[in-house]
Amino acid sequence: MTTTKNTAPAAPTAAPVLTRCAEAEICADPSSTMTLLADSAPEQGGFTVYRSTFAAGAAGAPAHFHTRAWELFFVIGGSLRVLVGEEVTVLGAGDFLAVPPHTPHAFAAAPGSEADVLCVFTPGMERFDYLRLLGQVMRGESDPGAIAASSERFDNHYVDSPAWRAALAGENA
Repeated sequence: MTTTKNTAPAAPTAAPVLTRCAEAEICADPSSTMTLLADSAPEQGGFTVYRSTFAAGAAGAPAHFHTRAWELFFVIGGSLRVLVGEEVTVLGAGDFLAVPPHTPHAFAAAPGSEADVLCVFTPGMERFDYLRLLGQVMRGESDPGAIAASSERFDNHYVDSPAWRAALAGENA
């Protein structure tokens, strides 16, 4: 006869993270607002969570990829146009997209639509400084070259995408 021993689960290695809406840091620029929700260190599993609300027609991120992190998108409201690889599609409210490492992707509010999106990076690194930098560049407070200079630090590697350029050009035609 075998007996099993009931034991308590191992102690967690990281503390739970709770961010109250009223306490969340807000980064705003003329076309979007980012609500910074959670940013954990890599040794704690590494994730970043923020909410972006884009004005109608607002630019999001140009084509880029990450070497270590998945980037996850959940559309809360409106429509988000996305590039994944070389395919451009539109996500609507309730749609979810997970982009694996090394996959070129881009995003922006769909033409004529606002977008409200929950974004998550995992595993990852602390990225709030990158999001703050984006806001500074968009507001004209920092040189755009600072973003390119931070590519290794924040695992954001920008690439050219003919498919994304064509989608943006078609919008302006």
